Amino acid sequence: MKAEIVRSVRAVPVADWDRLARHASVYLSHRWLAGEESDPTATASYALVRDEADTLVAAAPLYLVHDEPNAYYRPTHLAPATARPRVLAGARRGYHNTPLTDPRLPDDLAAQCLTLLREAARDHAERHGTTHWWPYLTESATHMLAPLYATPPHRMEDDATIPLPGAGFDDYLASLPSKRRVAIRHERAAFAAAGLDIRHQPLIDCYEDAGRLLAALQRSHGHADDAAAMTHVLERQAVAMGEQARVVAAHAGPRMTGFCLYYHQGGTTWLRAVGIDPEHPAPFAYFALTYYAPIEDAYRRGSTALHAGMKAVEAKRRRGARISGLYALHDTETDTQAAASTLH
Repeated sequence: MKAEIVRSVRAVPVADWDRLARHASVYLSHRWLAGEESDPTATASYALVRDEADTLVAAAPLYLVHDEPNAYYRPTHLAPATARPRVLAGARRGYHNTPLTDPRLPDDLAAQCLTLLREAARDHAERHGTTHWWPYLTESATHMLAPLYATPPHRMEDDATIPLPGAGFDDYLASLPSKRRVAIRHERAAFAAAGLDIRHQPLIDCYEDAGRLLAALQRSHGHADDAAAMTHVLERQAVAMGEQARVVAAHAGPRMTGFCLYYHQGGTTWLRAVGIDPEHPAPFAYFALTYYAPIEDAYRRGSTALHAGMKAVEAKRRRGARISGLYALHDTETDTQAAASTLH
């Protein structure tokens, strides 16, 4: 096994990278990572592990963060006296993270790959005078990586995934308790009675309207109302992800009154963003657009799960979500120094 670091994910063939990332997360896909390289708030690099046949068997993005605009991606959980890591390992967006390893590897070789990824991240951070951390690791990823770090995992958030059994929405409903089935049928009927025009379209065709609604949602939660910034973020995603960036939107005449952005990948539909116009409310529009319409499209695309992410966990649990933990691991200066003394 040998490890190296490259400056762009474009240095890796799409098929090679996505062979590892396909079932991990859309936020670790080749296409998503290539789009994120244009973000000026961090410099991306990529740790790669290859076997003796030069086959890619493990990988992880490494971001040297210059300025983190998203407070949820700042390592604020660390003790006040602890030096803050500036290298982020793995996915920097999406609140879903794991190292990428070939699922065909036997356990001993997979463990060797993880050690090489840890060492590559450590060396990369040390060259920049800092340490590294892995935020929002899934439970399985935490189980794999935790033995390589001296500091125990820190639980950051809950994560929700809605299983999609069977072949259609009725099968999803049948998997829920009877009271929830009645409630969801009522919500869907009330929303349908509003008579809105429901459209499925690529994000590239509607990112300006979606950006306006996303800014309105931010404003309703007490954040700055910056429609231009939200529109820019969605435009960048639309350009990077192309037809994979899907939107279901409600329209009252020519005006978009609500939308949900999501991605299909690896048997999972990944919810990304939602916005509802507070000036044109419709009954249960949030639930109809955030859950029910994407679930219907997920079945059409062959998905077996809807990744609903963190926050509003009880609302997601009532719609059938299974809840798991998201964790952070970080390397400390003490760990790095101990490793260096062992090597020398």
